[in-house]
Amino acid sequence: MKTVDANEIYDKSGFKPFHLNLLMWCFLIILFDGYDTAIYGAVVPVLMDEWSLTPVQAGAIGSYTVIGTVVGAVGMSIIADRIGPKKIVIVSVVMFSLFTFLSGFANTPVSFAILRVLAGLGLGGVMPNVVALSTEFAPKKIRSTMVALIFCGYSVGSMLIALISKFAIETYGWKPLFWLAAIPLLLIPFMVKALPESLRILASQGRSDEIRKILTKTVPSERLSENTIFSTSGKEAKGVSIKVLLSEKRALSSVMFWAISFSCFILIYAMNTWLTKLMIQAGYDLSSSLLFLALLNVGAIIGTIAIGPLLDKYGAKKVLVPLFCSGALSLIFISVAKHIVLAYLLVGVIGAASIGIHNLLNPVVSQYYPPEIRSTALGVMMAFGRLGGILSPTLVGLLMSQNLTVQGNFMAISLACVIGAVAILLVQEKYAYQYQCKGSQGIPLYKKQSS
Repeated sequence: MKTVDANEIYDKSGFKPFHLNLLMWCFLIILFDGYDTAIYGAVVPVLMDEWSLTPVQAGAIGSYTVIGTVVGAVGMSIIADRIGPKKIVIVSVVMFSLFTFLSGFANTPVSFAILRVLAGLGLGGVMPNVVALSTEFAPKKIRSTMVALIFCGYSVGSMLIALISKFAIETYGWKPLFWLAAIPLLLIPFMVKALPESLRILASQGRSDEIRKILTKTVPSERLSENTIFSTSGKEAKGVSIKVLLSEKRALSSVMFWAISFSCFILIYAMNTWLTKLMIQAGYDLSSSLLFLALLNVGAIIGTIAIGPLLDKYGAKKVLVPLFCSGALSLIFISVAKHIVLAYLLVGVIGAASIGIHNLLNPVVSQYYPPEIRSTALGVMMAFGRLGGILSPTLVGLLMSQNLTVQGNFMAISLACVIGAVAILLVQEKYAYQYQCKGSQGIPLYKKQSS
């Protein structure tokens, strides 16, 4: 019997129907993740009126929701490195869909907040494991681009809830928006069949037939004997912990990745939770303010697609730092924009500088670490990032309760862009796993080194 490295064979693959199928399902999963994450921001003005909530109380509910995502991101990702990301993705989808659906039956702020925390467990588990799965199976030459495209689904989902709520709330109320979150539950059997399990997990369990089927679909030119035994370059994940992310000279970069994610989630949750309310205070009606939320995600999609190739060409220090700075300036001037079209454009830049940057950060981080700790690295980064999501809604609610001007509130939020820009400058790409691998093409965080 002959033993071969499944990863080495798989990396020869070009884009095949297998990859299109993976892209579509992962995109759809992240779309619903974005829908469920942004739904509270779309209904918060209505809930404040219906339940007589103060800005601080409404912000606290938004923060409680994120607590579940922090626990889910760390806990489920560590488990995923041991049993495989596919299983955790499926479990996470069931959790966030079910509890978001049940949130639509809540009649009190307390029961609503509890259900949103439970939904957050699933929301936290989805993102890092979809990234890990899609990073492993995306063709090597377009790996970062494919993962970034998948994460455009987050913005599409957020935009979808903004557009639906714009037309539905006044007629049907806020509850049906949560009931729609049950749709992914109907798709679970199809997801189980369509999503592949990690090659590393399959190899460690001796499931060579399943590996052979995947390789036959993706690298049909390879002649694989039925007696072939497959291994992978990834080690078995035993006792994975946060400590391993700080080893092998990656400590500074790991902390900086966490800081970038923290900054992005400060911006994301501040905008998703309070943008509609702040724009109402700036003089726009509810309908126009909900459109701002949609355009925030249009900017994120355009930014993700447009900036991805620029990262490969120029590197993050020349691309993402100016984008963070543009986001800060847009936040400062949006509330005093003289024309609504200019305000829309500024919101789009903010979307690119928050959601868009985090979309691009996911493939960067997933390639920075070895395969056996990839889910853990992503989960811990997103957990630290979501600490910003916990802080953000309550912090902005406190700022609003101090009777600051709308521009003053936006200026305070813009400080997150400054933190993110500094953190990007401090990441050390020379210690990335991809640079240590023979024949590596580098990671898309920095301009590729010449061979």
